[in-house]
Amino acid sequence: MTENQHTGGARTSTARGGIDPFVAKLRRKDVARCAELERGLFPTDDPWPEGAFTAALDRGDFYIGAYDSADALIGYAGLAFVAKGPRAEAEVHTIAVTPEVQGGGVGKKLLRRLLDRADEERAQVFLEVRTDNEAAIALYRRHDFEVVGVRKRYYQPSGADAYTMRRPAQSAEQEGGAV
Repeated sequence: MTENQHTGGARTSTARGGIDPFVAKLRRKDVARCAELERGLFPTDDPWPEGAFTAALDRGDFYIGAYDSADALIGYAGLAFVAKGPRAEAEVHTIAVTPEVQGGGVGKKLLRRLLDRADEERAQVFLEVRTDNEAAIALYRRHDFEVVGVRKRYYQPSGADAYTMRRPAQSAEQEGGAV
């Protein structure tokens, strides 16, 4: 795996069963669990190893975890800023939710928190998503993303295509503030 295969490549697993997780900064002790979830959720798309999550945290990227009432990690998401200032730009690196709670709004809550952080910088946001991941695409469209391109054979080794999606810069006031 190369770092570039995941930079900007949002991976999303969406879910069922409504729970209200606690969302907080991803803890270093949870990177092993993130890598375990990656292997289960994205087995044919070069799942991230622990080192990729550690490197993102070391760079200061914005990574968050969703935790259940027993303090277990049930989802995670990551955002990196590639430009700041008047032309701020961010990339969603990943969003994933454990299969047991998929469809219950955990992915939406994680995405909303990433977008709140991007809005603090008034950054436009880009991501890549598999063209066959209809649930994720619908979630992104509901949050003002639009398809701006296609990356053929983006995900490896599966060879799956990805849409590049973009959300225009917004301020926290436009979206009603932080969640």
